[in-house]
Amino acid sequence: MITLSAKLDDGSLRSRLILRLGRIALALLAGAGAALAHPPFGILPGLLGYALLMILTERSRTTRGGFWMGWLAGFAYFFISCWWVAEAFLVDPAQAWMAPFAASLLPAGLGLFWGTATALYRRFSPDGMAKVLVFAALFCLLEWLRGNLLTGFPWNPAGASWKAGSAASQFASIAGIYGLSFVTVAAAAAFAPLAGRGSMKAKGVTAALGVLTIAALVIGGTVRLSQAQVELTPTVVRIVQADIKQESKWSPESYQSIVDRYVSLTAQPGAVLPDIVIWPEGALPATASDVFNSPDATAISNALQPGQSLLIGLGRGVPDPTVPEGARYYNSMFVLTDEGGPGLRISTIYDKYRLVPFGEYMPLGDLMGALGVRSLTHMPLDFTPGERPAPIDIPGAPRVQPLICYESLYPGFTAGSTGRPEWIVNISNDAWFGRSSGPRQHLNLASYRAIETGLPIVRSTPTGVSAMIDPWGRVIGAERLDPGESGVIDARLPRPTAVTIYGRTGDLLFWLAIIGGLATALPWSSIVRKRREILV
Repeated sequence: MITLSAKLDDGSLRSRLILRLGRIALALLAGAGAALAHPPFGILPGLLGYALLMILTERSRTTRGGFWMGWLAGFAYFFISCWWVAEAFLVDPAQAWMAPFAASLLPAGLGLFWGTATALYRRFSPDGMAKVLVFAALFCLLEWLRGNLLTGFPWNPAGASWKAGSAASQFASIAGIYGLSFVTVAAAAAFAPLAGRGSMKAKGVTAALGVLTIAALVIGGTVRLSQAQVELTPTVVRIVQADIKQESKWSPESYQSIVDRYVSLTAQPGAVLPDIVIWPEGALPATASDVFNSPDATAISNALQPGQSLLIGLGRGVPDPTVPEGARYYNSMFVLTDEGGPGLRISTIYDKYRLVPFGEYMPLGDLMGALGVRSLTHMPLDFTPGERPAPIDIPGAPRVQPLICYESLYPGFTAGSTGRPEWIVNISNDAWFGRSSGPRQHLNLASYRAIETGLPIVRSTPTGVSAMIDPWGRVIGAERLDPGESGVIDARLPRPTAVTIYGRTGDLLFWLAIIGGLATALPWSSIVRKRREILV
């Protein structure tokens, strides 16, 4: 009897271990599938990963179990979505040892948001088919928090699974990227009840509603795109991409060749004389004072024609005796104008508002310094954030909203109807991430700002992807320079569309969806359902 009992216990343990490992594998599969739905992979059936995650959460015995299902899925999702961050540490051989830690610690931290969402869902344990809305509401609420807490990291929200400029992506003009995320997650999760208990008819209706939702996104977007007509303004923009690798910037021997390459591309003859020339963020490995007080300033000035303006991203320092360092440092975009006289006039300076954590500033800086994290990241000083983004004026050109690099990930940084600019310029230094998926995904995410606002976007990076993007989020024709390409794009600036619904209402529809979804989990909603069942 003892031997038989031991064998039974051993078999039971083995079964539980296999079951647990299977659940872990499925959770990782759910996150990986959702990640692979995003460009540049574009495997849209991967969206069913959200349905699989909902099933796994419901079948967890405890809230803690629900948390781990979400965390594992989130880890896989962000590992695939954000592995390119490791590329930045490979630029400096002294920091290369940190690459595996960056590639694993970032998804581990971001996965906490997914874990919290699934833990709350498991805690609510809603009944009925309305649980799909509860799952989508909790998930997208935590996604919004991920994009905003401690400046946030809104990389690859669920709605961005749809390629910007596609039919389904056009819903962002109504509800923004977070509203599109809610609809996307809810439509995908609508298939989860098929694996659960309950009336087959009710489960079938829920799944059918998911299909109809996706169909509505595609049909509505197709109608919108069928009415889209790109109208061009007289303003000609030249986007300069010199294809300077990040690891090639820091030797004194290469500096002059970098300047010469940008100057040569700027002065390159074209079919039409550009009104505006755009260099990317971090085009020159020097501060503004170093560039403007050197012979390079004359070379840059000579490359421009009277009346032209140059937009260039450079770091700058401003003396400030009130801070211990004696100066504040900004990541800035300068507007330099050739007025026909000697040198260039600084028309406007835009300072980056939303800084990259651990790249441009250290969250909880004093604590991180005491722990030694600041020295590990080679960040002796933080950048200072500028004022909240607002449109600026360029002599002889339409008003523009600058967004430097990371800022293009954030909806709502461009004025909707009051004080609305006519275009967006996004300068970025994606050279840090080589030819990974990062630069291509950054293009996709930035393009959603065009759909939300109805404004064209001019995007300039050192190594790609640089592009002219129309107000519907589509790259115009061949106006694109991919990673590894060097050259210029000369293109007329498209006219903006009328103010979009999202431009007027912002995230209002998203928050109404979140409130409505969570309301279905409130005690009174179950009471109402029970009373209806009694009456029937």
